[in-house]
Amino acid sequence: MSHRLRGGATCGWLAAIGMGLFLAWILLCGVSIAQGQTKAETTAGAVQAGPSMDPALASDWMRRWKQNILDDSRKSRYCDKEMGEELGWLVSPFVNGFYYGYMATGDREWVVRLMDWGDSVIKRGVKEPDGYIGWPKNFADEQRQAGVEGADSITDSELGEAMFLRPLVLMAGEILKTPALKKEYGVKAEEYIGLSEKTFEKWDSRGAWRETKEGGLWVDPPFGIDPKTGKWTSGYAERSKGGVSHPANKENLLALWLIAMYDVTNKPIYRERAEKWWRAMKSRMSLRENGKYFVWHYWDVGGPWDFQPNGSLKYGQWVGVHPNGGYYGIDLEGIVAAYEHGLVFTQEDIARLIATNRDFMWNRQVKNAKFQRIDGGEPNPRWANSPGVLWDALAPYDPTLRKIFEANLDPGDWSGLGSTPAWVARFGPKSKAAP
Repeated sequence: MSHRLRGGATCGWLAAIGMGLFLAWILLCGVSIAQGQTKAETTAGAVQAGPSMDPALASDWMRRWKQNILDDSRKSRYCDKEMGEELGWLVSPFVNGFYYGYMATGDREWVVRLMDWGDSVIKRGVKEPDGYIGWPKNFADEQRQAGVEGADSITDSELGEAMFLRPLVLMAGEILKTPALKKEYGVKAEEYIGLSEKTFEKWDSRGAWRETKEGGLWVDPPFGIDPKTGKWTSGYAERSKGGVSHPANKENLLALWLIAMYDVTNKPIYRERAEKWWRAMKSRMSLRENGKYFVWHYWDVGGPWDFQPNGSLKYGQWVGVHPNGGYYGIDLEGIVAAYEHGLVFTQEDIARLIATNRDFMWNRQVKNAKFQRIDGGEPNPRWANSPGVLWDALAPYDPTLRKIFEANLDPGDWSGLGSTPAWVARFGPKSKAAP
């Protein structure tokens, strides 16, 4: 059995310190700015030039960001040791930072650093029983805590791999369309895209994708590798029926990887899969207060595979609003990416989401802004500082949310690793170095 705790052990603390780093994943997809409006009055795919950052602020941000990412990447070197889901929560923030560092500066230093980290992870991949490459990790202790029986398997993580591969794919796309980079790094770029495509093929062949009435979603498969035999555990035989649905934040992160794959390869399958999840996502969102605001659950039942034989939900799953608001910030990354691609979510949806975060959740303080839960519920002591968060993905669409973002971002901390260069690439001085 391969099921991991919902959100992952690392995801819990990462979400608790803020989701700003995930903004980096979508800012350059073609966002628009609603200047002075009370709602987003843009159409999907349209790109409008928003007001530029103050050059001095952009310079200060990038100086502090560069010192932080270089210092932290030298100290941590997560790329040399992490496996499984931690490829996402611990490795991808740096790889995203390197990618957006290039997008902000045009300096190929960041291409080289991305490849350093990317290749360090890739060379540690192992061939698994079905012949695909993975980065398996022993989740036995975590599984036992969740009440999973027979929790002695080793398993890789579709989420961790998707989060890690996404910036590699995006960088590969930049390399292949930039002659000077393609000449030197084109072969490596093709290798990254090929690995990402094989990874999609791997999880698809393992029965991790499920079609649903509303669209489709990914599940955490019901099997792993038996450490004693090196073969699949018994759940492999039921791979098309077993498993458990991922929570919305993980589904959205997987969709972000797929839409990046579509953007770079133009292969419809990736767009179609992302769109099916976003259709399922939207079907789970409810309106409240006469249609002014949105609310949705952290996790919902995806299909019969989510139930035990006695009718109870598997592994302590529950349906409801999560008291850690960081997970909802990730959901908005996916929703905005869908909108930017003209998929599922509409201008009206974006306006309501802005209203939810700005008019309902926000405490009206720009500096040191605080946000309440999406449903207005009481904070949980475990996540006392993040019952709700700024939905960074919406900041480019609303002047108030943008002010909050720029007033509170710290380029020198963890949340600034990716979001700082992504924001400067979008709104900073247009003076990229020659590649």
